Amino acid sequence: MLKTVMTMAVAALTIASFGNSASAQDQVNVRFSWKLKGEYAPLYLADEKGFFANKNVKVRLGEGAGAPAALGALLQGQEDVVILPGIFAISAIQKGMPVKLIAVWHPRTPVTIISHPDKPVLKPKDMEGKSIAVSVGETGTTYLDTFCQINHVDCSKIKRVQVDAASRVNYFLQGQVDMVSVYQTNDLPALEEKVGKAFPKLDMAANGLAVPGLSAVSSDTDINKRADVLKRFLAAVDEGIAATRQDPKLAAEVLLKHWPAGPSLNVVEQQVRATVDAIKPENGHPAGWIDPKLITSSLDLLKTESDIGKPRPVDVFYTNTLLPNAPVKTQ
Repeated sequence: MLKTVMTMAVAALTIASFGNSASAQDQVNVRFSWKLKGEYAPLYLADEKGFFANKNVKVRLGEGAGAPAALGALLQGQEDVVILPGIFAISAIQKGMPVKLIAVWHPRTPVTIISHPDKPVLKPKDMEGKSIAVSVGETGTTYLDTFCQINHVDCSKIKRVQVDAASRVNYFLQGQVDMVSVYQTNDLPALEEKVGKAFPKLDMAANGLAVPGLSAVSSDTDINKRADVLKRFLAAVDEGIAATRQDPKLAAEVLLKHWPAGPSLNVVEQQVRATVDAIKPENGHPAGWIDPKLITSSLDLLKTESDIGKPRPVDVFYTNTLLPNAPVKTQ
């Protein structure tokens, strides 16, 4: 009888222990604003290496179909975090959406203008007298006037050819325009592999265009109620970024496990390398830290595109309190 009671007690303890372990795995549903690309590799590598599990977080990573849809799902409680270009989040928050940026890994979107070898555009002034394909919502040309102003370029001397977003690159390849803007973390590696050559490049970010790119957003409700879970999530992503920086090829291989119809390993690895190269933490701050000045400059950018009304207070747009501890300064 005693033996039976002890056996039952051990079984009960085992079940209780399993239940506590299971309940410790906090679910975080993550929605990307677009289809799979190299920018998302650090999250998949973090999952593969167990960084999320080590912090008692279970993630669900899912593709998206645009920032508005992803943000809508966030507000409806279907998602906990949305990964998107930060400029879209800032625009949504300015319009009153109750969400906040919780990390901005790319304060400057790595967008580049490419040109033809016989008409190379290597510096901003080279753009004058040439044509460029433009489409609604496309980052590089949406803020072309600001880029011109920063670099003392006469934008009136640049011919803008309005085309459908899906046709921009083809217009360029067919020689109908001299320039087109592309993401280093997505379009550029695939395009150069497709045509078998490298194009002359003008790095817009390196020449002063600070458009917030790869970022994470959560709802005000989740930030208030699940701050500890979000902190653990971001800490695991931070480890994923470090691991990706250390081995970009492995990160690309892991991503391709979830991307059966994806491009070649070479293309994805280049996308991944461009992604981590654009993550440049300021000394004393962790990756993803948000500079208040970035919010102010982004609002100024949005003003050039449309009437945004009176800018909301800067602290409405972001929080840095969920990021991992700042790294120790090195000499």
